[in-house]
Amino acid sequence: MKLCVALDLPTKEENLELLRSIKEHNIWIKVGFRSYIRDSKDFIKEIKEINPNFKIFLDLKLYDIPNTMADASEEIAKLGIDMFNVHASSGKFAMQTVMERLSKLEKRPLVLAVTALTSFDNNSFKDIYGEDIDKKAKDFAKISYESGLDGVVSSVYESLDIKNATNSNFITLTPGIRPFGEDSNDQQRVATIDTAKDKKVDIIVVGRPIYKSDNPNQKVKDILKAIGN
Repeated sequence: MKLCVALDLPTKEENLELLRSIKEHNIWIKVGFRSYIRDSKDFIKEIKEINPNFKIFLDLKLYDIPNTMADASEEIAKLGIDMFNVHASSGKFAMQTVMERLSKLEKRPLVLAVTALTSFDNNSFKDIYGEDIDKKAKDFAKISYESGLDGVVSSVYESLDIKNATNSNFITLTPGIRPFGEDSNDQQRVATIDTAKDKKVDIIVVGRPIYKSDNPNQKVKDILKAIGN
């Protein structure tokens, strides 16, 4: 299991200061909508300058017509990031088109598909997708696997079922981790590290419990110790 730290602070400088405080750790770093739109591709370079061994997950959740998604994916790959994501609900053809385009590159980033956002509870998810989260997340994972993607973004609770339905090496990345039982805030399906271990999660994403800590570096150390890194 690997740790991914979410950069969700209000300003670029606050995010960079957080990274400077944890720069001794060769971990995953998640750059989301707000940070990327505000700070652009130069922000990626600044992250790498702090620690060249940080692995960057660009969390933009692409969802559009197939060719537009493929065009965007090709541009994302040029940024030198290590992983990005698309929405599985964009469909099998769209995901296949993305992977076909990326296969032409000398080196490509990992590509994950979002199954169900962790802000959904089962009722609100069913209102939109017409099925329960656990079933639809597994279905989304299957078509992502068949489309040649490297893994999915899901909650902890779907992780093991997804691996059983696809492959043990198919990556599951799970947001909504509250390592030691911290508050869930705006996410519904949160979980602890112990639950993530039980569900065979590959990468856990942690944001607020780290950047709201009085000592972010110590919090990262505690998490890495708990996951066995």
